[in-house]
Amino acid sequence: MLVAWLVSSQRKRINWRIVVCGSLLQILFAMFLFLVPAGLKAFLLVNDIVLKVLDSASAGTQFVFGRLALPPGAENSEGETSLGFILAFQALPSIVFFSALMSVFYFCGIMQFIIRGFSWAFARLMNISGAESLCAASNIFVGVESALVIKPYLGKMTKSELCTVLTVGMATIASNVLAFYVFCLKDIFPNIAGHLVSATILSAPASLVMAKLIMPETDHPETLGETVKPHYEKENSLFEAIINGANTGMKLIFGIVALLLAILGLVSLLDMILGWGGGKINLITGFSIDWTLKGLLGYLFYPFTLALGVPPSDATIISRIIGERTVLTEVAAYKDLATALASGAIHEPRSALIATYALCGFAHVASLAIFVGGTTALVPERAKDLVLVALRALIAATLACLMTGCVAGLFPLSETILLGTGK
Repeated sequence: MLVAWLVSSQRKRINWRIVVCGSLLQILFAMFLFLVPAGLKAFLLVNDIVLKVLDSASAGTQFVFGRLALPPGAENSEGETSLGFILAFQALPSIVFFSALMSVFYFCGIMQFIIRGFSWAFARLMNISGAESLCAASNIFVGVESALVIKPYLGKMTKSELCTVLTVGMATIASNVLAFYVFCLKDIFPNIAGHLVSATILSAPASLVMAKLIMPETDHPETLGETVKPHYEKENSLFEAIINGANTGMKLIFGIVALLLAILGLVSLLDMILGWGGGKINLITGFSIDWTLKGLLGYLFYPFTLALGVPPSDATIISRIIGERTVLTEVAAYKDLATALASGAIHEPRSALIATYALCGFAHVASLAIFVGGTTALVPERAKDLVLVALRALIAATLACLMTGCVAGLFPLSETILLGTGK
C-alpha cells in the first residue's frame, strides 16, 4: 500500500475509508478461512466440490482425445496408461466445460444473485460507485466478460472508475481459467482448488484498495451510492446458453495458446540477446548477474517476496516465479511453480502457498492489452482514457495480488489442514 501511495496520481485525494474497509475485509475473510473451524470446513467443502466438478469435465476430454487426455499415472477402462502430462489435451479443455457451466448458472439467475450480494457489500462498506462494486463482484467469477455486466455505465465512468475496472479485471481470475490451474497443481499441491477460490475472493477488495490508492476519485461517479443491477443479455434457451458458453471457452483456449506461443518465443529471443550482452558485462565486471528476463524480474520482485513472508531460502526462486508472471502470464508462472514443487526446489510448503495467492490474477502485459482492447470495443469513445489509465491499472493489479499473498502469509498456516498435511 505504501508503494501504491508513492505512485499515486493524487495523494491528497485518497479515500481512506476504502483503504481501511478493503484491508479489513481481506483480513477478516482470511481469519475466518485460516483460523475458524467453520471456515476450514467451508474451505475443504469448496475444494472438494471444485475437484469433483473437474473430474466430471475430464469425461468429455477423454472421450474426444482418448489416451492423450489421461493425467500422469492414470489408466482408462481399456487398460491404456497415460503418456504423461500434455497441456493441450489435459488441462486446457477443462476451460470449455467450466465456461459452459458458468453460462448455465447465469441462465438460471444463480450468478446474478451471488454477484449482487458481493456488489452490495463492496458499495456499502467502501462507499464506491455501484458500477465499480458490481464490476469487482463479477470479476470474482468471470474475466474480461465482466465489462459486459456494467456495459450501460461504461461510457459515463470517471477515469478513476475506468482504472478500477481494469484493475479488478487483472487482479482476479475467471472461474474457467481457475479450473486450468487446479488441474496443473492438484497432484502436487493438496487443496489447491480451495486456495485459488479463496485467493480470487481476497483479491477483489485488494484490487479496489490499490486502484483507489493509485488513482483516487476526483470527480463524482454517476452511480455513487446506488445499487446497480447486472446487465445480462439472456439466451433463448438453456441449450443455447451451453453452446455459447462452450464457444466462449474455445475462444479463450485459442487465445491462451496463441499468447503462449508468441510470448514464450519472444521472451526466449530476448533472453538470448540479453544473455549475449549480459555475459560480456559479467566477464568485464566479474559479476554473476542472471541476464534472463525472468532473472531480472526476480531481482525486482525479491524485496516484495520477502515482504510477503517468504523465507530467504525460498525467496530467490519465488521472486523469479512472481516476476515472470508480469510478461509470461500466470499460466507459465503456475507451471513453473508446479515444477519447482515437484523437484523439491521450494523448501517450505508455506512459501508455495503464499506464491499461489500472489500469482492468482491476470496481472501481466498481455492481459492488459486484452482488457483494454475488450473494454474499448464496448465504449470506443473512451479509448483515450482507457489507454491513459492502463499502466496504472497494471501496477495496481500487481500490487493487489501481492497484497493477497501478504494477507495469506499473516497466519500460522502450517498448523492447519490448509496445506493438505493435517486431518
